Amino acid sequence: MTKAYTQAEFDSLMEKVDIRVKEYLELVGYEKWARLYAHVNRGWTMTSNIIESINVALVSARELSIYDFLEEVRKMFGRWNCSNRKEATQTYTTLGKKYQEMLTLNEAMSTCMTVVPSTEYLHTVNDGGRHYTVCLLERKCVCGRFQVDELPCPHAWAVLKSKFLMPEEYCSNYYKPNTVVMIYDVPVYPLPDKNDWNIPAHVAEEVVLPPKWKRPPGRPNKKHDKLLSELMQPKNQHSCSICGQGGHNKRTCRNAPRRI
Repeated sequence: MTKAYTQAEFDSLMEKVDIRVKEYLELVGYEKWARLYAHVNRGWTMTSNIIESINVALVSARELSIYDFLEEVRKMFGRWNCSNRKEATQTYTTLGKKYQEMLTLNEAMSTCMTVVPSTEYLHTVNDGGRHYTVCLLERKCVCGRFQVDELPCPHAWAVLKSKFLMPEEYCSNYYKPNTVVMIYDVPVYPLPDKNDWNIPAHVAEEVVLPPKWKRPPGRPNKKHDKLLSELMQPKNQHSCSICGQGGHNKRTCRNAPRRI
């Protein structure tokens, strides 16, 4: 339901949900977890994985004092900013790698579709017996993917090919390298040495007291609670170097050719 593109798809999945869970989801508010009801276009960002990545990268830095910790954060974001900007400037495709691959996949899915024009911008696409309406002027398709992903869906791709139009012109500018370069154009400036700081007197004289909160006994937990999607992912299995199958190694392989 979180990734549903259409109301019919959302309602069909909601019917399979337990009544107790359904009441909880309604109480929370659909707009907070379903992109179909979101007040803004959330695109493909449906998880908080970037927060988890930053949290893991700062595990060792959390043991430092507050100043040293913030300095490590500044240096880390500075490295990331520089690396991402370099990657964007060296991207010579029309779209970023991820979105270029998605666009290519949508093109492959559109090969068996037929297009019937109604107007210059309005078309009907036959996809396996089902009909989808595509409007190039509003960049919409009844499947919902064209307007949500801001990338030509397979049905829109079929229309664009029938009219000999470039699909990149119907992609969001956020997917293009020039826009990505602008995101990382502002550098993370380094700080001068502490001996060169010009600290105001009222700040230097301020006494910072320890927090009133008392740390509970025991070692603090540094591991995050895994999401359901992470728990359901299959664990990596070692494969045999002889037969390539998983579950065993070359020492216990029974598929190895025997000597005569």
